[in-house]
Amino acid sequence: MAIVDGTRRVTYGDLLERSLSLAASFKDAGLARGDRVGIFLRRSVEAVVALFATHFAGGVAVVINEQLRGSQARYIIEHSQAALLATDSRQLLHAAEPLADESRIVNLDRLSPTTPLAMPERAIGADLALIIYTSGSTGLPKGVMLSHKNLLSGAQIVADYLDVSERDVIVSLLPFSFDCGLNQLLTALLAGGTLVVQRSMFPADICRTLRRENVTGMAGVPTLWLQLAQRHSPFLKMTFPSLRYVTNTGGRLPEPMVRLIRTSHPHVAVYLMYGLTEAFRSTYLPPDEVDRRPSSIGKAIPDVEILVVNERGRACQPGEVGELVHRGANVAMGYWRDPEATAAVFRPHPFEPARAGSREVVVYSGDLVSTDAEGYLYFVGRRDQLIKSSGFRVSPDEIETTIFSSGLVAHAGAFAVPHDEVDSDIVVAVVPRDPGDFREEGLREFCRRAMPGYMQPRVIWRVDELPLTTSQKPDRPALRAAYLEGRSSPAVARSSAS
Repeated sequence: MAIVDGTRRVTYGDLLERSLSLAASFKDAGLARGDRVGIFLRRSVEAVVALFATHFAGGVAVVINEQLRGSQARYIIEHSQAALLATDSRQLLHAAEPLADESRIVNLDRLSPTTPLAMPERAIGADLALIIYTSGSTGLPKGVMLSHKNLLSGAQIVADYLDVSERDVIVSLLPFSFDCGLNQLLTALLAGGTLVVQRSMFPADICRTLRRENVTGMAGVPTLWLQLAQRHSPFLKMTFPSLRYVTNTGGRLPEPMVRLIRTSHPHVAVYLMYGLTEAFRSTYLPPDEVDRRPSSIGKAIPDVEILVVNERGRACQPGEVGELVHRGANVAMGYWRDPEATAAVFRPHPFEPARAGSREVVVYSGDLVSTDAEGYLYFVGRRDQLIKSSGFRVSPDEIETTIFSSGLVAHAGAFAVPHDEVDSDIVVAVVPRDPGDFREEGLREFCRRAMPGYMQPRVIWRVDELPLTTSQKPDRPALRAAYLEGRSSPAVARSSAS
């Protein structure tokens, strides 16, 4: 069994035949080798079929997040210069506006059965396979170009250290347009395991699927794990005998959350992972280190070296904060149609001399990290989202993690608004864990005990929910815009510090 999607169960043989059949339809529609195919489908059997059909037909897949609206999806279609758009009637209705010329749309709901492609196009590792568009929390999204070698290498490495085999049943909770969600799909199929597509994100529904399908592995981002730990969620109360491992990616998982999972499910191996789309996968913390250093993102994955470089271009000492630089396997091919951004991120190795007129290309992540004396890495925050407060540079990730550790909030999103020409005020939007008992002063008292003055929020803004990016991280620009728009309202004014 390759894919379980609700009541549908698709074997590897069925998946192959359906993918070859759709590949023939793409060819009939005029797809040429190297053409891009936009895949705008729900996470489903059809999305998996469209991905492999694109490769069998010699095309380059562009997986578009199913939640995007018309203008956002159309930007990706146009920027990638997609020759075809594989979609269905549901997604076309969701877009609410035209996405492409009718001649370029392959509506899977209207396709007639086609004789499978007899001879798939041949590709080598260096060929462009896929373009993943980043969530675009600042500016327009960029298309990260991944080769077939990138996809295969990433799947092989992760399958190796997670020990994934044909016996594994992996639940899919993350979008295929997110590098970790895609890697999870490829890892499951590479090993001959089964991928279970779970669309409902209600904790109770997820837990029922874990039990019903005897799931052995699952991956989540911090916001998902926080939802699973809420008071009304059964995740920490139920037992899952088949669950072998869980992984975290997409941001630092607060230490209290790590300890809750470990206490509730002591037989489950917890892998804390880090990856950036430009390098697919980068680091992981082995489960036997989680109890000792639950806030670490670990060390480099096999066949990768992680460098930590300061602003002077020198290697950082333990405890010194610097930019994470990825060297080795999985370095992507750059950004699609963006040579300036490519040159800024994909740069020569900072410490190696040029050989034969060229230097090895590495990825500058834009993420700030530090190491301990044993070389374990700790995520600090994004370089481009640091807040300047009272002359200090403050990470919103660190603020959010500290506030979550209070036990008073379910979610938190930190951002800055101008205070004067040189400084900023820190605003934290919070979703209370217990709305009826939440008191702002209680959270302020915790902040005074747990944070230095320059890190404490000037404004605590109570909200019902946080906007999230397509990769399920707090959408800080959207939060900031909403706050500024309603800044003069009494509800916001009252939450300001005196």
